[in-house]
Amino acid sequence: MMRKILILLFTFFTAFGQANEELVDRSFVRYSDFGAKGDGKTDDIDAIVAAHAYANEHQLPVKADEGFRYYISGKERTAEIRTNTDFSSAFFIIDDREVEDRTAPVFKVSSDLKSFTLNGIKSLKKGQQKIEASLPGPCLVTVTNEAVRHYIRYGPNQDSGSPQTDIFVVDAKGNIDLNAPIIWDFDQITEAKALPIDETPLMIRGGHFTTLANQAESKYTYYSRNIAIQRSNVTVDGLVHTVEGEGDHGAPYGGFLNISDCSYVTVKNTILTGHKTYVTIGSAGDPVTMGTYDIIAGRALNVSFINCSQTNDITDKTYWGILGSNYCKNMLYDNCTFSRFDAHKGVANATIRNSTLGHMGINAIGSGTLLVENCTIKSSRLINLRSDYGSTWEGEFIIRNCLYVPGNGNFEKVNLILGYNTGKHDFGYTCYMPVKITIENLRIDDSNAPENYQGPAIFSDMNPEMTDENFVEEFPFVKTKLVELKNIVTVSGKPLRVSDNPYMFMGVEVIE
Repeated sequence: MMRKILILLFTFFTAFGQANEELVDRSFVRYSDFGAKGDGKTDDIDAIVAAHAYANEHQLPVKADEGFRYYISGKERTAEIRTNTDFSSAFFIIDDREVEDRTAPVFKVSSDLKSFTLNGIKSLKKGQQKIEASLPGPCLVTVTNEAVRHYIRYGPNQDSGSPQTDIFVVDAKGNIDLNAPIIWDFDQITEAKALPIDETPLMIRGGHFTTLANQAESKYTYYSRNIAIQRSNVTVDGLVHTVEGEGDHGAPYGGFLNISDCSYVTVKNTILTGHKTYVTIGSAGDPVTMGTYDIIAGRALNVSFINCSQTNDITDKTYWGILGSNYCKNMLYDNCTFSRFDAHKGVANATIRNSTLGHMGINAIGSGTLLVENCTIKSSRLINLRSDYGSTWEGEFIIRNCLYVPGNGNFEKVNLILGYNTGKHDFGYTCYMPVKITIENLRIDDSNAPENYQGPAIFSDMNPEMTDENFVEEFPFVKTKLVELKNIVTVSGKPLRVSDNPYMFMGVEVIE
C-alpha cells in the first residue's frame, strides 16, 4: 500500500510540477494538487488517498476544492484522515453499485497513537475505581472474557451471544472515569487492550456525500463504504449524507458514520438519511426486516449528536431507524430530529433532550440513567426495552416535559414502557426493569383512540403467562420498585393505568 502511495505521489508531482515546498508554504493540501478532476465522472479516489497520505506525513490540513464533484468508484481504497479536514462545499459521489470490498471504508479517521496489550489485569469488579497499571497518558481500555457469553439473543435473529466485554477510560495512573464506569464483574480477563486518547482535537467540516445504493441481494451482507471514526476527540460539523437509487432489493448498511473504539466524538449540524428497509430470512428461519443504518456506534464512549436531522420523513415506516449502537456509554441526542434511538448490546447512561423521534422511537437496553426531556415521541411506545436482549435496564428512567403521540395518531393500545421477557430464556445476565421510573409533565395525545380504548398504561403486558403464583420464572425478571408520577395529562381524559397485567406489577409502588 505505501509503495503505491509513493508511486502516486511521484507521478502527480511530476505531472503537475507541484513542489513540496509550495504545499508546505501554503499550509494546506487540496485534492486537485494530486490530480483530482472533480468533474463527477473521473474516479478521484486515488488522488484523495494520496492527498491525505501527504497531509498526514507533513501534518497539514486538507481542504476540498470548493464546488468540485468527486466521483468515488467501488475500488478498494481508503483515505486515512489524521489531520483537520474541510470538505467544504464539495460533493462526493460514492458508487456502491459495483465494489471490490463492501467492508472497506472510503475515509477512516484514525490516530497516530497505537494500541497495545495491557498485561497484569486478572479480574475486574463492577464500579471498580482504579486498575493497577502505569500508562503513557489517558487511555481507552477494552477488556474481554471469552469464557462468559452475554447478549444471547432471543427471537427471529437468535444467536449464541457475544464474549463479555467492557470499555472504559483511565488516566495515566489507572484511575477510571466513573462517569463511564465498569458495568460487569469479570472473574477473569482473557484480553485487555489500551488505546491512548488523542488530546488534540480533530475537526471534520462540511461536505455533501451521496451514496449510489448497492443493488445486492437482500441478506445480511452489510456495506460499510463510509466514514469510519476510530480516533478519540473528533468533531464532525456540517456534513450532509444522502442516498440515491434504492430499489426493491438491496443489502443493508452499517452506518455512513461508523464510530468505534473511541471516546469524545461530537457530530453536530449534520443531516443524514434513513435507508430503505428490506426483508430476509433470519437465523430462526423466519422472514425478518433487516436493520440498516446511517449511524453506527460500537465500543464508543461520550458520543454526542447535536442539532442533527435526517432527509426523509421520520414517521415513514418504509425506512429503518437511523442509529444502531453496541457497547456504548454516555450517548447524547440534543436538538435532533431522528426516526430512532437504539442501543442493542447495552448503553450505560443515555440522554435524549430537545428532540423529536419518529416511528421507531427509543429502543434500549442497558444500565445507569436514561433521561428523556423536552422531547416529542411519535412511535408506538414511549420507550421500548428490547425483548431480543431481555428488556433489561439496570438503573432508572427519568421522563419529563415531553409530548407523546402514540403511533403518530394511529394506535390500538398505549403503553409508555414496552417490553417482553418470558422468564424462560438465559440472556447471559440477570434482567432488570428500571428500579425507579420518574415521569413528570407528560402530555399523551391519545385523541384518536379506538372505541374499546381503556386508557394508557405505564407498562405493557411483558409476560402474558405470568397471571398468578403458579407461574415460575426460570430466569427471574427483576421488577420495578417505584414509579413517581407528576402532572400526567391525557387528551382522551382517561387516567394512566399500571398495566394490562396487574398481577405481574402488583409489587410496584406508584406515587402520584
